[in-house]
Amino acid sequence: MKDILQQKALKIKLLITDCDGVLTDGGVYYGDNGENLKKFNLRDGMGVERLRKLAGIETAIITGEKSPSVIARAQKLQIEELHLFVKDKPQVLKEIISRLQLNAHEIAYIGDDYNDLEIMQMVGLTAAPADALPKIKNQADYVCQAKGGGGCFREVAEMIIDAKDNYTTVSPAKNGVITLHNGRKIGKGYPSYIIAEIGINHNGSLETAKKLIDEAVAAKADAVKFQKRTPEICVPKDQWEIMRDTPWGRMSYIDYKRKTEFGISEYATIDQYCKKVGIDWFVSAWDVPSVDFMERFDTILYKLASASLTDFDLISRILETGRPLMLSSGMSTMKEIENALIFVNEYDANYPVFLAHSTSAYPCKPEELNLNMIHTLADKFRGVPIGYSGHETGLATTVAAVAMGATFVERHFTLDRAMWGSDHAASVEPQGFQRLVRDIRDIETAAGDGIKRVYESELAPMKRLRVNIGEEYKSKPVA
Repeated sequence: MKDILQQKALKIKLLITDCDGVLTDGGVYYGDNGENLKKFNLRDGMGVERLRKLAGIETAIITGEKSPSVIARAQKLQIEELHLFVKDKPQVLKEIISRLQLNAHEIAYIGDDYNDLEIMQMVGLTAAPADALPKIKNQADYVCQAKGGGGCFREVAEMIIDAKDNYTTVSPAKNGVITLHNGRKIGKGYPSYIIAEIGINHNGSLETAKKLIDEAVAAKADAVKFQKRTPEICVPKDQWEIMRDTPWGRMSYIDYKRKTEFGISEYATIDQYCKKVGIDWFVSAWDVPSVDFMERFDTILYKLASASLTDFDLISRILETGRPLMLSSGMSTMKEIENALIFVNEYDANYPVFLAHSTSAYPCKPEELNLNMIHTLADKFRGVPIGYSGHETGLATTVAAVAMGATFVERHFTLDRAMWGSDHAASVEPQGFQRLVRDIRDIETAAGDGIKRVYESELAPMKRLRVNIGEEYKSKPVA
């Protein structure tokens, strides 16, 4: 499949087809009573079902016909988007796009006649049966080998399914390991990269930030992470003047957000301090100007918060920097995760990207952590290092995430959970973070290599308790 066709197919969320000449052979058939019948292909019906099951894509029919046979066929295949006796196909398409909140490039259309030409010029991917009119075939991105009513719909459906299947097995990080510019490797087979997220828990105080960095170093974390945003962009205007009680007195919400943002001097100090104490640092950038701001510092990577997973302008700006990108997937559907990774892959198939499983609740209940998603994401996006960003209370489930394969973990970090601020309650205090790192490293050591052996520490119990001892062990001295 040509690359450009595959990239178009990857974006499709709805497949629309004409009926006569596509789902049927365009012939006119009459029954004993003179009724107008239609001849459908069973393979096309299977294509509708496979497209739904394997790619999560529904089918729609837009036709100028008003045949009971078409209605019956749509009902059998559970096609809900059925538009009959249509005089203005482009207008129907616009209505579908608006109602389903789709973009035109997310729609594919199969047509065969001149009345399909205008709608084919509006969508992202077009196809035509082998016996379509010449002008229609010239317009189509893909011309089927099969004729109308002879399985052409199935052919297009399989092409889309194959494109999506091939994408999920293509890894932006070919071997599942990403090397940071300081030589640290993150991925399967390497120690989990442990991130202490300071975020905004410094409450606007540089001294508090430095204390948190010191505690992260003492806990043997690999990195600390902050959040950088432009309040005038990230705070909705209707909330700017809402008054809040803060540690600095009563003030508007926008002034409060400005108060907790660090500027050039603070981040310059953080940059030098982290280099001095020997710990990586980076930020979650919440808007494009924040990325521009951070580019004056040589941070190890960028994190994209769960709330920003659908902000493609922001993702695009981060990709322009060339720095590794860590995506977080809270409050997101699988389709939204796929779309973000497709976007990165389209920019550069070898771009260094990580993906963190997360649930965006603060604090998160155990029953909503869904740690098995670590396996799901690793199976679906092979070669992409999968990690975990936790917002729960307690430490056991984060340790479990590493045991389940998380190649990096992130937890909010605070000096005191009783401090004022929105993130402190779901954060880990210094002593807790020390235990977290210790337990993760113990789990990694205990995992071993999976090769069964008899350890020297077992020889004494063996000779004391076993009736029949193998010859290779009889002469071995007991430690």
